[in-house]
Amino acid sequence: MGIFRFLNPSPVQRSVAFGMIAAMIVCGNAESRFLSAADETSAYQLFVDIHADDGGTGTADHPLPNLEAAKQTIRQRRDSGAWAVGGAVVVNVAPGVYPAESSLGFGAADGGSESAPVIYRSTQPGGATIQGGVTLKASDFRPVRQALDDPATTRMDPGVWDRVLVCDLGDRGMEFPKVPKSYRAVPPAPWLYVDGRPMELARWPNHDDGDGWARFHEAIDTGLGNPDSEDPAKRQLRPGSFRFDDPRPARWDIQRGVWLCGYWTHDWSDEVIQIAQYDPAEKAIQLAAPHHYGIKGKTWGNSQRRFFAVNVLSELDAPGEWYLDRQQQRLFLDPPTGFADSSITLATLTEPILKIEQAKHLRFEGFTIECGHGDAIDVRDGHDVRIAGCTIRNMGAGGVRVTGSENQVRSCDLYQLGTFGISLSGGDRKQLTMAGNVADNNHVHHYGLFQRTYAAGISAGGCGQKITNNLIHDAPHNAIRYGGNEHRIERNEIHHVVLETGDAGAFYTGRDWTSQGNVLRHNYIHDLGVGNTDHVNTMAIYLDDCDSGDTLEGNIMVRAGRAVMIGGGRDNKVVNNLVIDCPIGIHLDSRGMTWSQWNNPEHPSWMLEDKALALGYQSPIWAQRYPSLAKIMADSPKEPLHNRFARNVFVDCDRRVCQFDSNVMKLLGKLDVADNVAVSSTGSSASTVKIADLAGFANQDATIDASGDDKVGAYLKQQDASGWMGIDGWEPIPVDRIGLRKDAYRKTLP
Repeated sequence: MGIFRFLNPSPVQRSVAFGMIAAMIVCGNAESRFLSAADETSAYQLFVDIHADDGGTGTADHPLPNLEAAKQTIRQRRDSGAWAVGGAVVVNVAPGVYPAESSLGFGAADGGSESAPVIYRSTQPGGATIQGGVTLKASDFRPVRQALDDPATTRMDPGVWDRVLVCDLGDRGMEFPKVPKSYRAVPPAPWLYVDGRPMELARWPNHDDGDGWARFHEAIDTGLGNPDSEDPAKRQLRPGSFRFDDPRPARWDIQRGVWLCGYWTHDWSDEVIQIAQYDPAEKAIQLAAPHHYGIKGKTWGNSQRRFFAVNVLSELDAPGEWYLDRQQQRLFLDPPTGFADSSITLATLTEPILKIEQAKHLRFEGFTIECGHGDAIDVRDGHDVRIAGCTIRNMGAGGVRVTGSENQVRSCDLYQLGTFGISLSGGDRKQLTMAGNVADNNHVHHYGLFQRTYAAGISAGGCGQKITNNLIHDAPHNAIRYGGNEHRIERNEIHHVVLETGDAGAFYTGRDWTSQGNVLRHNYIHDLGVGNTDHVNTMAIYLDDCDSGDTLEGNIMVRAGRAVMIGGGRDNKVVNNLVIDCPIGIHLDSRGMTWSQWNNPEHPSWMLEDKALALGYQSPIWAQRYPSLAKIMADSPKEPLHNRFARNVFVDCDRRVCQFDSNVMKLLGKLDVADNVAVSSTGSSASTVKIADLAGFANQDATIDASGDDKVGAYLKQQDASGWMGIDGWEPIPVDRIGLRKDAYRKTLP
């Protein structure tokens, strides 16, 4: 009845036994419970091996060929009464590549119970790979010189003819969608991966050419409509145009299709737009579709705008670049080194590789999930669905999207993703019912490859998500983005994000009074905005556009432009934080008092009172939890009141420790500012930190001789609760608990 005794274990059985031992390890809290060894051995067991025949029964000697067969077997045995519905099931999946031509779906009939879940487990961590693409071979490619009959190839630089290869895909039954005139985020499928790395769609400038961007200064036509025009057509957006002095576009085949990926007006809004036409005499590029904010539209940002050209066959000139002729179904590649022995995958599946809907008590452990052109895993309305110890990489869209309750994404590695890493949502905001979804101990990096803004490493919405002990780095924009209520975002390490964007934060939320009760505690945020056009506009924590009611406590913020930026919000608590080498420590402005968008029907996203009314912000449960919000309309709602800044230490914030605008300075009596210390470790004059006129701050010189990370360690080594830096009641930051940790799934640390 599902109990196996291995007297002379096979390699597969030994691998299963090892998994059982690993499952006995307990990580120290209820969220990390595993089946006990007894539960594991009494569970119903199935075995899967990609090399198995279709007639397998699921035993170790006669395994099933894929996960779909295992799922159907579980259903059949339950339906027939052979297996009790309440019994735990372990599906042991042998190493190998399991192709997914369509989504692998799991529903309400495929889960277990709280004490007896259904577990799909790779018997070798990372060894069982679920792949959403088509495998190609190096021998499928031939030298491009054999394809010079194609007129398109004559635009290529003859210097690459001896290097570039071409693969004919016409006999594979593939259909390639047309590239739209404009898109944001994921380009149309497919995408090419070689040896586990995404190839670069032929572009100019190349990645390693300076910073990889071309720039222009002059917009010929912004494309913005005139809101005051009596002609409705003239009030609409239209495709814009700009002058580009470099003659490079004359080389491009505009009729074949060339697209420009650009930050057209703001450094927080990217879009890919096709070129409609190019006038070499006027050096004018006319775009084929409008951009929402126009071309160098209404902006206070940088006078230069950035773009690079993509999907340009004539720019196929660097190893790792590729181009797909969608009409002729030919794939061109400038191959990377060692291509003859490479693994080659063309990602084609645009649906999630794993689609889990309304399932309960279901787990996936130790898989590699890769090479799809949508999301890797989509959990919808799940309960106690756990994704643990998986490697999720090379996806055109995101990693793991979760809605529901008590679900977990734990100890996974997620990287080389077109959009986001992990997204958590669920709970009931009106009733403040907590979802209890968890993203813990994950390593998320090199994401936002296609959607360069607002595709966070980890995001939280709804009510009551937990984001803990993750490591997030190397991305163009946000690391953690959140909205909603009662989230706990703690002990994460964040670095090298906001790399190419401005007016952006590693942690970001905004434009909502009701997004309250969120706690950002004991996070280490450092080294942001490398290569950014304006370093001061990269924030460690950014509470944008009147966001209110957050607690920022015990965080370490090092080498950001602004450590904390509060854009006109209220009731925020900034306490017990350590800020080092940030030009500006805290920014607080009064934009609610001065910006015309505030509660303006012409700007629907700024209708802050309407958002609050929609959630019943004066209902008993909300009024009890957020009493200040409940009476906001009778309490000068435009003013940034009741913010608390206390027990913070600012080291070498050489431009301003506090950047408060003139309206905020008049409201200091309505703020709680006390027991903050500004330290100059170089012994420079206290006047350089510009806080002499602000009560609640004290200047202090220090003699610590350290720089970089050594400076962080030097200060933290001294912290205690007995008047450290002259602050009574300082709460030491538990540095040793921040970031990734070893557990049953994560055996080593990066």
